[in-house]
Amino acid sequence: MASTSHPLVTAGQLGTVLQAARKAQGLTQSALASRVGLSQSRVSHLELNAHELSVEQLLAWCAALGLELAVGTRGSAAVSTAPTTDW
Repeated sequence: MASTSHPLVTAGQLGTVLQAARKAQGLTQSALASRVGLSQSRVSHLELNAHELSVEQLLAWCAALGLELAVGTRGSAAVSTAPTTDW
C-alpha cells in the first residue's frame, strides 16, 4: 500500500480525511467508535466537527485507522521520520 500524505490547513479538512480513511477501510462509525472508546454518535459528530477533537482522541483515531500524524513546515516536500534530539 502506497503512503499518501494529506496536508491540512483547516479542521474541516481533517474531518473529511478521517471520514474517508474510515470508509476506505470499510469501517462503520460504530466499528470505529468501538476501537476508540467513543459512541457512534460522537464519531459522527467529530467527523463533522473535527475542531472539537482532543489531541488524545485524534491520536487514538489515527492509531485505529493505521494513520500517522506528522507535523512539518508548510510546503516541505517530505517529512523526516528520524528521531530528533533538538528539543
